Amino acid sequence: MIRILVADDHAVVRQGVKQILADVRDMLVKDEAQNGTETIDKVMKYEYDVVLLDISMPGRSGLEILEEIKAQKPKLAVLILSMHPEEQYAVRALRAGASGYLTKASAPQELIGAIRKVAGGGKYVTTSLAEKLAGELEVDPQKLPHERLSNREYQVMLMLAQGRSVSDIAEELCLSVKTISTYRTRVLDKMGMRKNAELTLYAVHNNLIQ
Repeated sequence: MIRILVADDHAVVRQGVKQILADVRDMLVKDEAQNGTETIDKVMKYEYDVVLLDISMPGRSGLEILEEIKAQKPKLAVLILSMHPEEQYAVRALRAGASGYLTKASAPQELIGAIRKVAGGGKYVTTSLAEKLAGELEVDPQKLPHERLSNREYQVMLMLAQGRSVSDIAEELCLSVKTISTYRTRVLDKMGMRKNAELTLYAVHNNLIQ
């Protein structure tokens, strides 16, 4: 029996996953978590075979939670289930130790297959993501300014590039406006830019946002 922890801040997503897996004989949604702290607490207290983890969690990002899980339990399979397209976060997630990356638009059978694969010690990547990973090996990441950003800076950069305000970002990430303003300054500095509009143009040009 594959024991699963579903970590997502949206109750409707957690319920949807439970319904998809309810009739799958070899799977059991053992627990749920709605934020990073709860996810880490349960991972440390209980035994799971797979953690289904969302990238966009309030407070600490899913990538930060992923890194802590892998630091504490390196053999635990973590499958990212995100609303964000592969182009935005998949490569970073796999580098941080994720066993696979799926978008929430994926078909139920694809989710079931992905869980089985990572529970067995494998990696789950779509064909398009496999091609992107192969391409990453051929490109020096130091040439790409966004590759120099930390995971949190990268998250803030994408939100700024999408036209989100500092106060809006602060509210969604459960951080202070001052903290987000500091991240914005760091991002612009590392990217060699002065305005949010430049971030938008860069993100569109590099297929980070549509």
